[in-house]
Amino acid sequence: MPRREIDGKKIAIFLLVVLLIVAVGYIAFVKFADWRQTSELGTFQQGAQYGYQQAFVDVASAAATCQQVPLTVGNQTINIIAVECLNQ
Repeated sequence: MPRREIDGKKIAIFLLVVLLIVAVGYIAFVKFADWRQTSELGTFQQGAQYGYQQAFVDVASAAATCQQVPLTVGNQTINIIAVECLNQ
């Protein structure tokens, strides 16, 4: 049986192809991770915006019933009431 010699160029090409595949896979993974993080951040921001809107609607609705509504920020609390209720 004749022995086949392994050509150095073929080994180099094979290694370069393997390294290219690894590099493309790594880049794809990083891009996917960035896309996923951006998507999750957008969802979080939408949820926060909805929460702010609902809080404002709830406070305004409670104030419109002519009852004082306490608002606390940090360690400070204020009571709000609709101006129309003061004129009655």
